[in-house]
Amino acid sequence: MEKLKLYNQEEMDQLRTRQDPLADLAVISLIESPDLAREINGWNQIPDPLPSHFPKVLREYFFFFQEAAELADPDLLKKGQEFFSQTGDIYLGLLGFYSLPYCYAFGDGAQVLVRSKRIVDEIGIRLAETGYFVMELFKPGGFYKDQSPYLTCAKVRLIHAYSRYFISHYATDWKVEYGAPINQEDMLGTNLAFSMIVLRGLTKMGYSIESETFQLVLSYWKWLGALLGVDVKFWPESPKEAFELDRLIRKRHMKSTKAGKRLISALAEYYKHNIPDQIVRNQVDSLFSFFLGKEASQVLGISSEINLPGSLVDLIFKFSGWKNYGSKKTYQKIRSMMETQQKEQFGKLIQLQIPVLERS
Repeated sequence: MEKLKLYNQEEMDQLRTRQDPLADLAVISLIESPDLAREINGWNQIPDPLPSHFPKVLREYFFFFQEAAELADPDLLKKGQEFFSQTGDIYLGLLGFYSLPYCYAFGDGAQVLVRSKRIVDEIGIRLAETGYFVMELFKPGGFYKDQSPYLTCAKVRLIHAYSRYFISHYATDWKVEYGAPINQEDMLGTNLAFSMIVLRGLTKMGYSIESETFQLVLSYWKWLGALLGVDVKFWPESPKEAFELDRLIRKRHMKSTKAGKRLISALAEYYKHNIPDQIVRNQVDSLFSFFLGKEASQVLGISSEINLPGSLVDLIFKFSGWKNYGSKKTYQKIRSMMETQQKEQFGKLIQLQIPVLERS
């Protein structure tokens, strides 16, 4: 319980001023030399040795991931990936119906998201990119056999740095009270949303999450968080610490904003028109309300006349999964279905690309 002493207003205030210097410096070099960004987008994994023509800050950035690979714990990674193989379809569903809306309810963090036109205007592609990102994070053998997920993490971290750069330099309506764009507190909260909040969603649906499973997911996301630029000094080591950190961030930042309502409205409309399963498509608002609870639903302006019981939500998710994957789910089945849906909807497979900004 050593982390509990860090979870106070003063520490969190400091985290709102801190970002990710390693990635932020690297992005400046990519903005100055867009051909390097194009080159990185052509990689399948981080090359070793690194290109000699890369500037020092960019070499240092990618060297961080090469060093991290030497510290990979195959036992932890294998167990985390096995957990996802067993729950992956529900995990992805919970990200869409719980984790993302939950992030929208935190008003200051939502200010960054709403300033990305792609999140509102190209929401389908953004959701596909998030799905691709998560599938890469849990790829069997990833990080200890297959090195490609390191490049995925490096790209996401750079994409965040691009967002920080453009908000800081060009967003004339950014207010100091929002905190620094994509700051360490918001990054901790997002990491919690992709880990603990998913487990909370499973619990709401009636699943019993053993303490070992909870600890496994926290440990896996500690590893991922470090790769994504999170200061893991503040990452919870136990369920109790995770609950307390979430409660503190919730108390500090859950509030009604135009940004949050715009984001949830765009997400709901996309789901209602694009989710293949009609049962799920007809219950979008009810599912949001079920997972988010009263406070967060009110903050986002979500109203539902139907109060779904957890057993019914579980049945809806299971039925959808059974139709897609049959009686046996595997990582490969989940990924294959995701890629099929992408081809049908977008005419191509979605991957992560860092911006290539041609200088005028």
